[in-house]
Amino acid sequence: MAKERDQNTKDNKNLLICFLWNFSAELKLALMALLVLCTLATLLPFLPSSFSISASDLRFCISRIAVNSTPVNSTAVEKPVLDNAVMTEKPVLDKPPLSEETVLSNGVIKRTFTGYGWAAYNFVLMNAYRGGVNTFAVIGLSSKPLHVYAHPTYRCEWIPLNQSDNRILTDGTKILTDWGYGRVYTTVVVNCTFPSTTVINPKNTGGTLLLHATTGDLDRNITDSIPVLTETPNTVDFTLYESHRRREKYDYLYCGSSLYGNLSPQRIREWIAYHVRFFGERSHFVLHDAGGISEEVFEVLKPWIELGRVTIHDIRDQERFDGYYHNQFMVVNDCLHRYRFMTKWMFFFDVDEFLYVPVKETISSVMESLEEYSQFTIEQMPMSSQLCYDGDGPARTYRKWGFEKLAYRDVKKVPRRDRKYAVQPRNVFATGVHMSQNLQGKTYHRAEGKIRYFHYHGSISQRREPCRHLYNGTRIVHDNNPYVLDTTMRDIGLAVKTFEIRTIGDRLLRTRQ
Repeated sequence: MAKERDQNTKDNKNLLICFLWNFSAELKLALMALLVLCTLATLLPFLPSSFSISASDLRFCISRIAVNSTPVNSTAVEKPVLDNAVMTEKPVLDKPPLSEETVLSNGVIKRTFTGYGWAAYNFVLMNAYRGGVNTFAVIGLSSKPLHVYAHPTYRCEWIPLNQSDNRILTDGTKILTDWGYGRVYTTVVVNCTFPSTTVINPKNTGGTLLLHATTGDLDRNITDSIPVLTETPNTVDFTLYESHRRREKYDYLYCGSSLYGNLSPQRIREWIAYHVRFFGERSHFVLHDAGGISEEVFEVLKPWIELGRVTIHDIRDQERFDGYYHNQFMVVNDCLHRYRFMTKWMFFFDVDEFLYVPVKETISSVMESLEEYSQFTIEQMPMSSQLCYDGDGPARTYRKWGFEKLAYRDVKKVPRRDRKYAVQPRNVFATGVHMSQNLQGKTYHRAEGKIRYFHYHGSISQRREPCRHLYNGTRIVHDNNPYVLDTTMRDIGLAVKTFEIRTIGDRLLRTRQ
């Protein structure tokens, strides 16, 4: 029995020696690699700071060792490692640089330049809208250097869904609306107006509008053909474009600029309640979320959304394209053309600005008096966003709404202040932030006796109590700037709060700053 055990032990030892002998080369290589790695790990702390080895460098070295040490009897599973290494290197070795030099007969060296990729897109489409029986508007962005230093052009083509009908081509008219404020991108509105004798899609059978955007290069024709609008059969209501059959859904529609930053839910609550009351039942508010409508702000707007008074557009994706103030010029132009036939008047101002008409007037009476104008501008009343009136004592003052307690108006004389405006959108081709320069009809600039707006600059982005200083005087000087007490908005506060409670209940009473 003992003899058999000794024999088994001897056989096991022989088997182990045999196994180690067969794989001695691989074991030596593995031990050597381990020794090299341990040596590197020991020496790295003592190397100068200018010398560094990244993890990717180590992986590259190890992968080269693995490739070179592949045994002869390696399986088919291991082969792709070698193939991938060869494939990775091939493009580098086989592809010479495209830019070549040529020596001309007169000894001059002719150089070439090869472009790769795009620094900015030729055209970034937001949307396109029908503006009449034969006209369309295309709203988007384009490379600002392209429009400043080159001559890009646009052509519009209508392709009927019925292939037996003829295609129609016309030149597009570009309108640059941002007054040179663009950054990498500038806002472009392309007006596609076909011949006056032509009705596009007359049988309502459908079709597609193509925009051919050409970069304007002198030595090549680089054109992008973009399908910007598709009309499916029987979807166009041509009665919208008949002036004698106008039937707008709203009297007044608010088009808001891009909302961004850390906005105050309480200030938004005050603004929307005030203006829903101000404009009345036949009004609507379109807000554009560029990152500013947080969950808390949305909760403030939610009751008004449920009542059908507010619509929110999520435009956060436009942040990929670097334009002026979150591409607000593009946003307001999209709003103009999207809702052009849904409202009689369209207003453009910000959420830290409050419209006001004199006590004996209403918004309806003011708008009726301005009906002959396609546009009118609104004078600004600049209010402090830090100085509060302490007439009721600090405790009661802090409980008031922002526009009630921020009651000091800046009366420093300046050459001019920014204005906001309203338009009759059917007469406007493109618009801006402070007024439109592309419209048909008259503009009125002396409406200060009829309508004004109080501007609480910066108050909307403060998530804290706005009162930094309390005063009781009717005339004060703060930081060398004169102010007067103006209680116009303060006197309306109770009526606005009562309106909010009656309309949506007390669900917003616990709103935080």
